[in-house]
Amino acid sequence: MSSALVWFRRDLRLDDHAALHHALNKHATVHCAFVFDSTLLGERLISGHKQSRQVAFMLASLQALDATLRIHDASLIPCFGEPQAEIPRLARELAVSAVYANHDYEPAAIARDHQVSQALNAQGCGLRTFKDQVIFEYSEVMTQAATAFGVFTPYKNAWLKRLKAADLAPWDTQSNRHHLAKHAAAALPSLAQLGFAAHDPSELKIPTGAEGAQALFADFTARIEHYADRRDFPATKGPSYLSAHLRFGTLSIRQLVAFAHQTPGRGAQIWLSELIWRDFYQMILWHHPHVVKGAFKPAFDALVWDDAPDLFSAWCQGQTGYPLVDAAMRQLNQSGYMHNRLRMVTASFLTKDLGIDWRLGEAYFADQLIDFDLSANNGGWQWAASTGCDAQPWFRIFNPVTQSEKFDAAGKFIRRYVPELTRVPDKLIHAPWLMSADVQQALGIKLGRDYPLPVVDHAIARARTLARFGQLRSGTATETVT
Repeated sequence: MSSALVWFRRDLRLDDHAALHHALNKHATVHCAFVFDSTLLGERLISGHKQSRQVAFMLASLQALDATLRIHDASLIPCFGEPQAEIPRLARELAVSAVYANHDYEPAAIARDHQVSQALNAQGCGLRTFKDQVIFEYSEVMTQAATAFGVFTPYKNAWLKRLKAADLAPWDTQSNRHHLAKHAAAALPSLAQLGFAAHDPSELKIPTGAEGAQALFADFTARIEHYADRRDFPATKGPSYLSAHLRFGTLSIRQLVAFAHQTPGRGAQIWLSELIWRDFYQMILWHHPHVVKGAFKPAFDALVWDDAPDLFSAWCQGQTGYPLVDAAMRQLNQSGYMHNRLRMVTASFLTKDLGIDWRLGEAYFADQLIDFDLSANNGGWQWAASTGCDAQPWFRIFNPVTQSEKFDAAGKFIRRYVPELTRVPDKLIHAPWLMSADVQQALGIKLGRDYPLPVVDHAIARARTLARFGQLRSGTATETVT
């Protein structure tokens, strides 16, 4: 009877797994493997991020996957090196007739899979891949003119119109688990063996593995009716906190979309829109791979950004003098997570207030975020910088003070991450530079010493941003202040 190898990548679960389903249904013996990509891990180490929470989350989730496999007397085979060499090597050693994996849409991953496929074909063993991490992929949702969408809302409407129950049906991986290969378990590496500093599991804050994902999902389903009203307030338990699990595939996108689509109420509808954004950005990346290095709208590659390393450093460290921006950046640095509303605020501040190239911010988020996903990170940054997919004819400029007053009115989130401002009253905490010297003395704080003064004046920065973009656009610009 034939045997197969399932190559796990961004799908670290056994349930509702497309590639695993097809392998178990067609082969008597199914091996499971994961490649610790030496190139990708090396890039993180070279960049100086030996305390990578993303790697720690991935490893913890792999350990959970391996533990589940061991219940079936199977285990995850760890490989170390470049997948282009390791997967063909393992396929030869195991004498499998096929390798199964789920689609990956990033340009580098597409090139990698092509190389793996060629190597496998040369040794008489094919690579079979399947759709798993999105509902619709490639060109499945297109305009009536058979072109790719460039704006979200029309895409969402077409996406919803196309959606059928069959698109959300889970893949059965339960019935044939007795086909999982039974062999001696191989130990997974530690963070130290991979070259990274050890992490206390509690530092991750987010439960890991498929079990952790389901626990978070169950918690969210009990409060989804409040999602629309609470999701923008960082001091409130509003989001699902499932982004890292979606990134590593420790739960199925079909399960989440099915629940959101079938649940009545505005909360579920708004959350479903957020899930559709994931498909949208993956589609953009597939059709427009140039966005990895340049603007979605190529004309904006001509923008002249400021060379301001000191300002960029202040932004990275949460020392800009704008409390909500600083609290958000410190949350990111301390936890590897940032609230979605604050991702927009901090990205807008870097590009529109500091005038710094969005690619620098995108790269910083990529290094820090546990849930880093190339398509979503790139799409979000380009949206904020007004170089990407945006239905508005001009651009948005987030006012960091009004955003703070609106979404953290009592300063609860700010005080959590900017303890220097703990004693500052609510009405002053959003723009502490307005405090007089007497008030500062009474509160026991001195701006410029205990907490920085603003690194830029928002009104002046806004005018510079209008001029920056105005150089590329003809006609009258319409500013959107939020």
